[in-house]
Amino acid sequence: MATKKKMLQAAAGNATGGAGLNVEEVFSTYLYTGDASTQTITNDIDLDGEGGLVWIKDRSVARNHCLTDTERGAYSSLATNLTSQKRGANTVTNFSSSGFTVAHDTSDAVFANTTNASGETYASWTFRKAPKFFDVVTYTGDGTSNRQIAHNIGGTVGFILIKRYNSTGNWLAWHRQVDPGYGILDLTLAFEAGANGFLNDVTDTYFETSWLNTSGATYVAYLFAHNDDDGEFGPDGAADIIKCGSFTDSSSGWNVDLGFEPQFLLAKRADGTGNWEIVDTMRGFTADRSYTRLYPNLTNAEQTVTKVGVNSTGFFSTTAMETNGATIIYIAIRRGTKVPESATEVFALQKDDTGDSNAPAFRSDFPVDFAIERRVNISDSNYIVPRLTAPNFLKTDNNQPENHGGANAEYVFDYSNGWNSTAAQNANTISYMWKRAPGFCDVVAYTGDGTAGRTVSHNLGVAPEMMWIKQRDSLRNWSVYHTGTDVTVPEDYNLRLDVDQVVNSGSTHLDSTAPTSSNFTLGSTVVVNGSSSDYIAYLFASLPGISKVGSYTGDGTTDGSKVIDCGFTSGARFVLIKRTNGGGSWYVWDTARGIVAGNDPRLKLESTDEEASFDNVDPHSSGFSVVGSGINNINGANYIFYAIA
Repeated sequence: MATKKKMLQAAAGNATGGAGLNVEEVFSTYLYTGDASTQTITNDIDLDGEGGLVWIKDRSVARNHCLTDTERGAYSSLATNLTSQKRGANTVTNFSSSGFTVAHDTSDAVFANTTNASGETYASWTFRKAPKFFDVVTYTGDGTSNRQIAHNIGGTVGFILIKRYNSTGNWLAWHRQVDPGYGILDLTLAFEAGANGFLNDVTDTYFETSWLNTSGATYVAYLFAHNDDDGEFGPDGAADIIKCGSFTDSSSGWNVDLGFEPQFLLAKRADGTGNWEIVDTMRGFTADRSYTRLYPNLTNAEQTVTKVGVNSTGFFSTTAMETNGATIIYIAIRRGTKVPESATEVFALQKDDTGDSNAPAFRSDFPVDFAIERRVNISDSNYIVPRLTAPNFLKTDNNQPENHGGANAEYVFDYSNGWNSTAAQNANTISYMWKRAPGFCDVVAYTGDGTAGRTVSHNLGVAPEMMWIKQRDSLRNWSVYHTGTDVTVPEDYNLRLDVDQVVNSGSTHLDSTAPTSSNFTLGSTVVVNGSSSDYIAYLFASLPGISKVGSYTGDGTTDGSKVIDCGFTSGARFVLIKRTNGGGSWYVWDTARGIVAGNDPRLKLESTDEEASFDNVDPHSSGFSVVGSGINNINGANYIFYAIA
């Protein structure tokens, strides 16, 4: 009843232009380490009230997959790599309003250690029931022909899996791009095209079958929607979040334009033999075509390969994924759409003084998408590392090309509660951690084409007010755009993050074009758009109560009365200030090291200098105040800033 009520509420909201469900409410990739006990997984998916599927796979050891859904109930597991019937294993033992609970089964022959063995690492994918996204249906066969089974997708169905669960049987797969026809999830066989499909018809309210309707047999069906400019998700209730499509493989490369950046892919060659593959951005799916895959039809531990990359509008390759000319089918799910309601959802900072050597070294209440790390008590660089290109890193204090994270994978992001730096176990290391979110920040990796007017798509959802851009594969300065520079046309000017210079005029970096809510425009300069060169861009925006990109003019007062109102209620945890009409460092203050009524330790993004303490900023509930007439409050000087609550 609760599910139907929420469906009606969502439909009513969308019909009047209201907000829809966010991806975060219906899908989650959650990574965890087993503890051989009972473990509660909190991923904020309401399975108890809405229903859905939990799919778990051991990443580190060859074990069976484990699928448990709310229709068949807890303690009822199936494996996609086996034809076995359901088993009452002690695996997923409870569904809650915020996730699920896993136990440690050691006795079941099929599911022992598949969900919570001590020290082993696991990936879980949770799919919540929701119209135009996903549904779970169970039914008992009656032996009749052309049996119609009702479902609640309420839109185009893209992919269906059906398994008989009271006896052995294959996992039969239907995909909208191979219709009629069928595939088998537990095998590597090609899809059987033509008139031999096991589904006679698929509509937005039912699927019709004669094959899978043996009298007395029980079946479970998992249905995935396909959105085609008719999705009803996200802040405006109009976003697509799932696509079920196909493309032709090519040895010269290919690009699949989904209209959004994916966080999850399930793919299979349809016209020939080949494994099914699952890829997600939590375990590693990068802009450099490096991804970590698991196989639904195999027990294998995960494997990292270089084939397919992710970008702001879809996924791509510069070589063949399987073989030239092959047809590849896929399910793709969009990355997050939720606009944050508090700064702690999307920003964290930690000075590593816990003495805890367990990974991750830096912890947060969210998966980290990029971080800045540095030692504060010695001369050291400011390392900036994004999930999108990890373990590769850049330094904000120089113009050097990107470096690899090292043979020991020093920079690792495959945690649901932080990120790891093996060099960071030191009480004097600070980490600033961001999560990408609409209205707050975004990261975009792209390849230049050398052509003025080139547009690059992003998923910030609003026009960025500050951008940091760096060429990754060559010696090149950072380029910074900020709307607060004291000029008439900010996009005609730029700053350098690695130098404490004044703002430059006559810049062609953004081709005299202001960025929009969906893209930014580049000039032909090699600094931001060299032909075939690789770049990364960090985009920031003001989000009421959470972040503020702004500017002010110094007044020279020394009593702290110069208040910078950011619209916060409990002050700023992170403050970045830069003078633009005269030389001045990119100064950083934070509450982990101290923003107090007195001396505050400060760092410089463009410098390797160790931290130094001066009374430059004071706390203020609305944001912060600048103190003294020195570096950040010179009378008549212009300053830009970025603050996070």
